Amino acid sequence: MILAPAGIVGSILLVLNAQLGLTKVVFSPSSYDWSDYKYKHALSSTMQLPEGTPVGIPTVQFAFPAESAQESATRKTRQKAVLDTFTKGWASYWGYAWKRDELAPLSGTGKDTFGGWAATLVDALDTLWIMGLKDEFYEAAGEAAKIDWAVTEDTSVNMFETNIRHLGGLLAAYDLSREPALLSKAIELGDILWAGFDTPTHLPPFMFDFKQAKNGKLVLEDNQSSAAIGSFALEFTRLAQVSGDSKYYDAIARVTSLFVSNQLKTNLPGMWPMFINARKGTFEQTAFTLGAVADSFYEYLPKMHYLLGGQEPAYEEAYRDAMETAIKSLLFRPMLPDKDDILVAGSAAVAGGKATLNAKNEHLGCFAGGMFLLSGKLFDISEHVDIGTKLTNGCIYSYDAFPTGIMPEISQMHPCPSFEECEYDASKFTDTTLPKGFTAVGDPKYILRPEAIESVFYLYRITGDSKLQDVASVLVEGKPAQEDSMESFWFAETLKYFYLIFSPPDTISLDDWVFNTEAHPFRRPK
Repeated sequence: MILAPAGIVGSILLVLNAQLGLTKVVFSPSSYDWSDYKYKHALSSTMQLPEGTPVGIPTVQFAFPAESAQESATRKTRQKAVLDTFTKGWASYWGYAWKRDELAPLSGTGKDTFGGWAATLVDALDTLWIMGLKDEFYEAAGEAAKIDWAVTEDTSVNMFETNIRHLGGLLAAYDLSREPALLSKAIELGDILWAGFDTPTHLPPFMFDFKQAKNGKLVLEDNQSSAAIGSFALEFTRLAQVSGDSKYYDAIARVTSLFVSNQLKTNLPGMWPMFINARKGTFEQTAFTLGAVADSFYEYLPKMHYLLGGQEPAYEEAYRDAMETAIKSLLFRPMLPDKDDILVAGSAAVAGGKATLNAKNEHLGCFAGGMFLLSGKLFDISEHVDIGTKLTNGCIYSYDAFPTGIMPEISQMHPCPSFEECEYDASKFTDTTLPKGFTAVGDPKYILRPEAIESVFYLYRITGDSKLQDVASVLVEGKPAQEDSMESFWFAETLKYFYLIFSPPDTISLDDWVFNTEAHPFRRPK
């Protein structure tokens, strides 16, 4: 297959490829080309993408034995149930919201929440491929390759969401299908996002304003999510690897360098605050979490080590320092009547040099189990595999505790004094309408989030415990109130992780692929 570059020559080659039958997807260039954008805040040099043979990367996945006929039949029945759920949703998206960002399932319409660039379609590309829906994949990929990034009713777009959903989705779809048009479309988008780093601190803004960007005057916020700033690393690194252009890696290497150089200087040394001053490039705030607004930055530390083949030691070092602090200050064992040995990732506020735990249980924080599990295997830290298992079981417990069989978006628990077993004190729980162990429910919604099933997936693939396939099966039905929204991550993450749990273990093996925070798998160079 001829791999074509972006630009006019690339477009001609892609058309020729299609005519020769070498590719099924044809690239259509956007009406505005960002590839020749020149930084107004000039760079003196470009940090080069590490190259060479991966070093010190161990096997991650469990060595699964051959399954019995009964095990195979059960697995395939469950896998088909997931596939049927996906195809039902995809048919609704195709029929009512085709090429829109999101399906509004109750009203049977579409809506645009991410620039009008078909977020659900792009986000679902790799899931279509993995599930074997190749006709649907090529139809959707053909539309994705035609997206004009210059055409939007919005004056700005969310850089973080565009990166993890659109760029991540295109890169994963390319890695799976090897369709050059998808890489060319990813490069186009990468050039736009790369321009977002042209600021005085070389940190990206939360919103990418097209007019400001073209004039080199993007506005940075004094309070910006650390995840929104730091979670470009995997996508930009993979784009650099497949395009051969180190400028993308350079952009995120500078961000990493700033974060790492300040890691031990924050108000909770080892971790970074939830919000940072992007305009100044400083880290003075006092709230810390593994949950919302910080989550994916921590998640990307071990995954960057993995994607780079262990050739950049800063990521492992940063992970070890961060999690040493998180274990001491953020993780807690909840007080439970049966004394279940589980952990939950809370948050902390620092005042007077002292960190105070908030025993908040966020659905978004459920990713932490998978992060500890993967890192424990990558860095040979058995304690982290154990912690990851207990964190995952903490989310399983939270699902089982509520009547619908689904945990709330945000709830509160009461912590034991340490990770050791503690006696249950009923006086700590005044709301008797809540499941035992919970003191409050701050937000009862479930918006199709994937984080719990994500960690169950990692726990299954790393330990080989087949009981986790039972855990992944929904056994309780409820009739809660519904919202007219179907986030694109329902296809991209939640249903993908369910499908993979019920697939043969070599399907997107953790030894070959690295998932971004939107569950888009990137092929790991070997």
